[in-house]
Amino acid sequence: MCGIAGLVGGNPQERQLLTMLTAQKHRGPDFLGTYFDDGIALGHNRLSIIDLSPEANQPFYSKDGRYILVYNGEIYNYLELKESLKAYYPFKTKSDSEVLLAAYIHWGSSCLEHFNGMFSFAIWDTQEKQLFAARDRFGVKPFFYSFNDTVFSFASEIKTLFASGIKKSPNEQVWANYFVYGSYGMPNESFWNGITQLPGGHYLILRNSTLVIKKWYHFEEEVKKYSEKLPFEEVISTYESILKESIALRFRADVPVGFNISGGLDSSTLLAFVNEYQQKSKIKAFTFYTNDERYDELPWVEEMIATTGNPLYKVLLKTSEVVALGQQFSDFQDEPYGGLPTIAYAKLFKEAKKLEVKVLLDGQGMDEQWAGYDYYTKKNENVIQGILGSPLRPHVLNDVFFNQAKKPIYPKPFDDEVKNLQFRDLFYTKIPRALRFNDRISMAASTELREPFLDYRLVEFAFAQPLKYKIKGGIQKYLLRELVSKYLSNSIRYAPKRPLQTPQREWLGKELRDWVETEISYLKAHNWFKKEELQKELNLYFKGNQESSFHIWQWINTSLLLK
Repeated sequence: MCGIAGLVGGNPQERQLLTMLTAQKHRGPDFLGTYFDDGIALGHNRLSIIDLSPEANQPFYSKDGRYILVYNGEIYNYLELKESLKAYYPFKTKSDSEVLLAAYIHWGSSCLEHFNGMFSFAIWDTQEKQLFAARDRFGVKPFFYSFNDTVFSFASEIKTLFASGIKKSPNEQVWANYFVYGSYGMPNESFWNGITQLPGGHYLILRNSTLVIKKWYHFEEEVKKYSEKLPFEEVISTYESILKESIALRFRADVPVGFNISGGLDSSTLLAFVNEYQQKSKIKAFTFYTNDERYDELPWVEEMIATTGNPLYKVLLKTSEVVALGQQFSDFQDEPYGGLPTIAYAKLFKEAKKLEVKVLLDGQGMDEQWAGYDYYTKKNENVIQGILGSPLRPHVLNDVFFNQAKKPIYPKPFDDEVKNLQFRDLFYTKIPRALRFNDRISMAASTELREPFLDYRLVEFAFAQPLKYKIKGGIQKYLLRELVSKYLSNSIRYAPKRPLQTPQREWLGKELRDWVETEISYLKAHNWFKKEELQKELNLYFKGNQESSFHIWQWINTSLLLK
C-alpha cells in the first residue's frame, strides 16, 4: 500500500513533485522515490508490505529500462502469476510490483484480467512516450487526475493535486447533489473542480496529449458465467471454498496482519475463518466502543472473541476527542465523510500502528452481495421508492445553488429489481463511499486495509444466486447464515443489524453543541445557504428533533472542508 503521483507534459520540476509527495507522505513513510525525464515525472511513497528489501522500491524499472512503474495496492495472486511468467521475465525481487510490471509487458492491458487484488498504478513507456494507468475492479485503491490539455497530473489523494498547484474550487453540482440527494458523486467525480477520478474497473492511455479511457471490467457480463442454477448445498460449498482462498491470499504479507471486528455477522464470519491461516494467539483483533450500551457492540464482539481466543484491543472514542479528530480526518479525507463512526473506526488503525500491525482485514462487502440491507426486502419498498421521511434538509439551500442539483441516475442492467439495487450499491453508492472513507483513514495511520469479501470471484458468484438464497422467510443474507452455522453461535448468526454504532445524534445535540454551533455559524455567511432556515433547523435539533443527525453532520463536515 502506497501513494503514487505524476506529471506528464510541460516541464515538471523536482520541487513540484516533491511537494506533491510530501502532501501524501502518510501513505508511504518507508521510502520516497522519483523518476524524471523530458516531460515526465513520477513519484512514489512506499509502505513496505511485501518484499521489504530496497530492491523493491519504486519507481520500479523493467530490466531493459523501457518501462517505469509506480503502483499502489497489492496483487494477492502474485506468486501464481510469477510462476506462469518466469519463462518470459527474469525476476530479481520477491515483490508483487515486479510481477505486475512483468504481466503488463507480457499481456499488455489484458494483464488486468489476470490480477486478483486492489490496485491503482501507472506505467510510463519510454519508447512510445505513453502512460498507461489502471484501477482495480471495485475501485478499492484511488486514482485522481487533472488534465488541462497540456499537463496531465495524477495522484492517490486530492490534496496531492492541490499541492501541485491546482486551485481548490468546489464542484457545486456535486456539492448540491450531496445536500439534496445524499450523493457522494458518481464514479468519475470529485467534490472539486478540475479533479476527476478514474472509475474502478477502467484504464487510461495518455499519448501525445490525447487521453483515452476504457472500461476493462464488465461485471454485468462476468456474472453470466453463473447462469446455471446450483443446489443450495452446492452453493454453500462453493462459496465457502472461494472465501477460504480469498482470506488465505490476503494473509500474504511480510509484516504482521490484524483484524477489525464489530459485533455483526460479517466480521464475525471473517474472524471464524482467519484463525485457520495463522495461530489465533498471533492475530490481534481491534474494535471500537463509546461507553454507550445503546450503540456499543462489545457484548457480541466479546462473545465471539471468547470462543476464538484472539487478543482483543478495545479502542474508546471519547466526546472530548471528537472536535480535534473531526478536523484532522476532514483534512485527510479531502471530501465529506461518514461522521463519528468513521472517526471511531479511524482510531483502530492508529492503535494497530502503535502495536506494529501494518495490515488489517475488514468485513466490508457482504451486505451488497447477499442483499443484507433492509431496503432489499419488499416490506421496505417504501424506502426503495423514497416515500418515507428523508434525513436531508435541502430547503436550507439558496435557490440558485439548489437548482444546480441533478438527481443521480443509476443504470439498471438486470431484469431483477434487487439485483439492480445490489449493482447500484456495489458500483455507485455504498461500496465506493465506504472504500473511499476506509482508504483515507487506514492510510492516515500508514496502515493497509484489505477487504477479503470484495474478492471479485466471491462478489460475482454470490450476486448471481437467486433471491431465495439471499432472503428467505424475511431473513436476509440467508445462505451466509447457514454457511456459518458450524462456526458461530445463533446469537451472533442472528444478531440484529445495528446501523447506528455511535451516539452521534445525542453527542451533537448536547455534549458537542458548542462545536456544532461554531461550525454552522460559518455556513450562515456562505452563499449556498439560507441563514434563517439553517438556524431554524438547528433549533429544532437542539430541542430534541433528533431522528437523524445526518444533516447536522453534513453541515459540520462542509464547514470543516470549506473554511
